[in-house]
Amino acid sequence: MIKSEKEYQAILNRVEELLSNPDNIENSDSKSYIELNLLSDLVADYEEKYFPIPNPTLSEAIRLRMQERGLTQKSLSEYLGVSTSRISEYLNGKSEPTLKIAREISRKLDIEASIVLGV
Repeated sequence: MIKSEKEYQAILNRVEELLSNPDNIENSDSKSYIELNLLSDLVADYEEKYFPIPNPTLSEAIRLRMQERGLTQKSLSEYLGVSTSRISEYLNGKSEPTLKIAREISRKLDIEASIVLGV
């Protein structure tokens, strides 16, 4: 367990050192491979506790999926079976989808239900 910012920085520097040698990443029999994995887990735990990444908002998640899939508001509205104005409201945070549409957004756009429902 990392107990301070100073320890975190020292371990982070060591992880970067270890990553500079490809053998430490690929050779699972290497002592450095084991060290790298242990230190990486410690860094991940520390960062999760002190630098958490918040879940995206529903509008951010929808915009990302639209960009990834090359969807316009019109094509998304057709895909989900809602009006383009309703999609605009979701994207601008002016309204939230009904449970039925939330289920469709989650399923069809592969967005976690907790994000769609704002949990």
